[in-house]
Amino acid sequence: MADRNYLGEAAAAAAFSSAPARGLSPPLGWKERLRAGLAGAGASLWFVAGLGLLYALRVPLRLCEHLAAVTGFLNSLTPKFYVALTGTSSLISGLIFIFEWWYFHKHGTSFIEQVSINHLRPLMGGTESSISEPGSPSNREGETSRHNLSECKVWRNPLNLFRGAEYRSCATAYVLLAEEEATTIVDAERLFKQALKAGETIYKRSQQCQHQSPQHEAQLRRDTNVLVYIKRRLAMCARKLGRIREAVKIMRDLMKEFPPLTMLNIHENLLESLLELQAYADVQAVLAKYDDISLPKSAAICYTAALLKTRTVSDKFSPETASRRGLSTAEISAVEAIHRAVEFNPHVPKYLLEMKSLILPPEHILKRGDSEAVAYAFFHLQHWKRIEGALNLLQCTWEGTFRMIPYPLEKGHLFYPYPSCTETADRELLPTFHHVSVYPKKELPFFIHFTAGLCSSTAMIALLTHQFPEIMGVFAKAGPNSHPGAVKISRTSGTTTDLLNRNLHFNKIPRLSYAHI
Repeated sequence: MADRNYLGEAAAAAAFSSAPARGLSPPLGWKERLRAGLAGAGASLWFVAGLGLLYALRVPLRLCEHLAAVTGFLNSLTPKFYVALTGTSSLISGLIFIFEWWYFHKHGTSFIEQVSINHLRPLMGGTESSISEPGSPSNREGETSRHNLSECKVWRNPLNLFRGAEYRSCATAYVLLAEEEATTIVDAERLFKQALKAGETIYKRSQQCQHQSPQHEAQLRRDTNVLVYIKRRLAMCARKLGRIREAVKIMRDLMKEFPPLTMLNIHENLLESLLELQAYADVQAVLAKYDDISLPKSAAICYTAALLKTRTVSDKFSPETASRRGLSTAEISAVEAIHRAVEFNPHVPKYLLEMKSLILPPEHILKRGDSEAVAYAFFHLQHWKRIEGALNLLQCTWEGTFRMIPYPLEKGHLFYPYPSCTETADRELLPTFHHVSVYPKKELPFFIHFTAGLCSSTAMIALLTHQFPEIMGVFAKAGPNSHPGAVKISRTSGTTTDLLNRNLHFNKIPRLSYAHI
């Protein structure tokens, strides 16, 4: 880990030294400064100019008359129009919401946001602001994100079936036959044994010629990798056929004969075989050698260490008892080991607790990703079930890890921050029908919430307009000219007219009586 930090700092220093210094750039002239100022205030000036133009042309364009005509047209609309309008709006927004939801679950991002960033932002002049200097923080952050993405990307060699043509022996050809053509483990073991004979012959020949030239040294390294690969496959065949002690012996001999080849992760196969034998002391000895801070970690190492510590306390562990008296020293150690394992790969517990269905593990895995969790749980679930109470302790304590790392993409607790690009790589490694586990859980984009609210509100307005057309018609026709004061005046004027008519009627009667007298 220290070497990685040193290399990262050296690379950052090299990038910074190669960037041009800001103080050495030539000063901008008055024309450039004026152009930059006008470009920054361009939107505000255009807006103010548009408002002033509308105000100046309000009389020739007869804007007040047109506004009154539009208001009268809106007041004359019937409730059926509003039902049709809101229903259509609800249908369209619902379709947009469904499409946004599908696109987010398929690609992990919002379609509207992608269109806005890639197409609308350049039209609005957003490309200039996105261009930064080589030494600027934003550019360095972009380079870091691209570097992390390239680290998480897993590529499959399209020419891997032609590897045998590079070697002078037929050992690799037998390996390809065992992996591609064999239908049973017995057939695969038979072909691997034939590959072992050819591989040992060419390996001894390469040892004799290794000091003649650099090409011979490269040939020896390549033949060594082939030989180790064949022996490891034979050990795995023996493990699958039930000859576990034979498999353990082959793996131990490999680790003693070729100690530098730790990148092949033979110790992980050895851990699984020893757990099958229930040789927990030997498992602890292997972990003491390979669970080191300077060596790369894996889910097998972290969760096996947690399993061994859980084994000492799981049979007597009870949540009720622990809440009353507190956790003992051994229980605290087991819980910390579980938190450490969950921080390294947070996808594993759901498979061990059978909260998610298991599938066959993929051919390639990504460390700390969902593919590694599937592979670990597929082969190690039986070992957790064999220890009484281990899964119960895991179920009670694993979610507490997330309280220690509230922002896992920015800062880790015992490991590096969790990489943000595992979802993309896991989707390529795992089958399409598998629901890929994503950590941390992504929040739904804004436009999904917006379209859902728009669809719900318009549907509710359409329903209310259909059920209560008179009331909704009053609200729809309530414009700037139909305020409560106008209603009161009309009612008062109507009442005054009635009173005048009554007074005229009463005045006519006395006149007739006087004439008669």
